[in-house]
Amino acid sequence: MAKLQSGNGVQSRDSRSPRGTPENLAEQESSSLGSDSELNGFANTEIQTDRYGFIGGAQQSAGENDDIPPDVLRQREAKWLDMLNSWDKWMAKKHKKVKLRCQKGIPPSLRGRAWLYLSGAKVKKEQNLGKFQELDSQPGDPKWLDVIEKDLHRQFPFHEMFVARGGHGQQDLFRVLKAYTLHRPEEGYCQAQAPIAAVLLMHMPAEDAFWGLVQICEKYLPGYYSAGLEAIQLDGEILFALLKRVSTVAHRHLKKHKIDPILYMTEWFMCAFSRTLPWASVLRVWDMFFCEGVKIIFRVGLVLLKFMLGSQEKLKACQGQYETMELLRSIEPRYMHDVFLVQEVIELPVSERDIEKEHLSQLRRWKETRGELHSKSPPRMHGAKAIMAAEPPSRQELKQNPTIIVEAPQTPDSQADKGKKVKKSKTEKNKDTINTSPPLNPYPLPRDPALQSDNLSQLLQSSSQSLSSLEHDTYL
Repeated sequence: MAKLQSGNGVQSRDSRSPRGTPENLAEQESSSLGSDSELNGFANTEIQTDRYGFIGGAQQSAGENDDIPPDVLRQREAKWLDMLNSWDKWMAKKHKKVKLRCQKGIPPSLRGRAWLYLSGAKVKKEQNLGKFQELDSQPGDPKWLDVIEKDLHRQFPFHEMFVARGGHGQQDLFRVLKAYTLHRPEEGYCQAQAPIAAVLLMHMPAEDAFWGLVQICEKYLPGYYSAGLEAIQLDGEILFALLKRVSTVAHRHLKKHKIDPILYMTEWFMCAFSRTLPWASVLRVWDMFFCEGVKIIFRVGLVLLKFMLGSQEKLKACQGQYETMELLRSIEPRYMHDVFLVQEVIELPVSERDIEKEHLSQLRRWKETRGELHSKSPPRMHGAKAIMAAEPPSRQELKQNPTIIVEAPQTPDSQADKGKKVKKSKTEKNKDTINTSPPLNPYPLPRDPALQSDNLSQLLQSSSQSLSSLEHDTYL
C-alpha cells in the first residue's frame, strides 16, 4: 500500500446536469464571483504563481518540496526524446517501457508533445492538415456559441492563462470548442468538454488541443458528451459493479442508501478528474490515462471510494445519503496526493478485460430494463497501443516538426554568391523585405517587469468576476 502524505485537495461542485443547454446556462455571470475577502485578497497582496500557473484557488500548489532532482529530470527528458524520435518502434516492441515511464510521470517540458503522440492526435492532425484552420474560419452555430461564451470564464479562473476575460487563453478555448461543434455537429457542445480542452491548451497550441479533444471524445471516452449521457450512465453502473470486488463495505453502504453512481462519478469521469484532484495528481493521472486508457479513470474512482467509504469507522459519520454525498464532495487531501494515489492506482487489479466484461453485462441489463441505446457510440480504445493498432500511422505522420527553425551559418560558396550582383525588380525587393521581417507577436507583453506585475494586478482587479474557486457550473 502506498504511504499516505498530505497534499492539496479540491472540493467538487454541486451536482447538476452535464449537458450544456441555453436554458440551464442562462444564469447571471455574477454567479461565479467569489467572496469579497477572496477578491480583496488578490488586490492587496503580492500575486504568487505556482509552478503550474495557478495564482490562487483550491488547485494552487501548496508548495510541497517534492521536485524531481534536475539530473534525474534531464535523464528522463533524454529518454522521452529518444522514444518520440522512434515512436512506432517503441510502441511495437517496448510498450511496457513506455507504460512504465508514463507511470513515473512525463517530464513537464515534453508532456504536451507526449500526449499528442500517445493519443494519436499527432497522426490525426497530419492526416487532416488545414482542417482546424478551415473550421476555425467558419462562423459556427449561434446556439452553441452562446453557451460556450458563457462557460469560458468558469474554466480554471485562477490559472494565469484563463484569468483574463477575453484573454488569449479564453480566445483559444473558444476556438477549440467552436471547432469541435463544427467537426461533430450531431454532438454539438457539452460543458464537460470545456475543462478537458482547457487542460490541453495549458500544454499545447490550439490546433493540437483540438485534435487532442477529438481523440478523447472519439477514442478514449466515446459517447460521454452525447445527448442523453447514456455512456456515462453505463460506466457508472460498471464502476459500481467493480466496487463490489474492490471494497464490499463501500459497495454495501452505497447500495443501502440507494446512492446512484451518476450522483458522484459524473464530474470525475467526464472531466477526467481535472476539477477534482490537486494539479500534480491531475497531470500524473492524465499521463497514465493517455497511455492506458479509461481503466485509469475507473481505478482512480475506485481508489477514492475505497478509502473514503471502505471502513466502518468512516461510515459512522455517514448515516444517510446527504452525509455520504458531502463526504465524497470533500475527499481527504491525503488520498489525493499524487505519490499515494498513483501507487494505489497502479496496484489496483482492474484490467481492460474486467471493464469490457462488465460493460457487456451492464449493456444486457440496460436493454432488458430500458430498451436499446438511443446513441450509438463507437467502441472505445483502451490506450495508446490500441489506438495505434487500429490506425497504423506512417513514418512521415510521426515525424517531429520543429517549432523553432535556426538558419544554418553561411558557407564560403554562399558568400561568393552573395557578392554577385543580381538585378531584382521592385516587386521582388518588396517580397524579400516582407519575408525576412520577424513575425509579430499576437500577444505582446510589456518589456518592463514592473509593468508586467502592475498590469497583472490591474487585470485581476478588473476581471474579478472570473476569479473564483467556487464557480457554479451547470454540469454536476
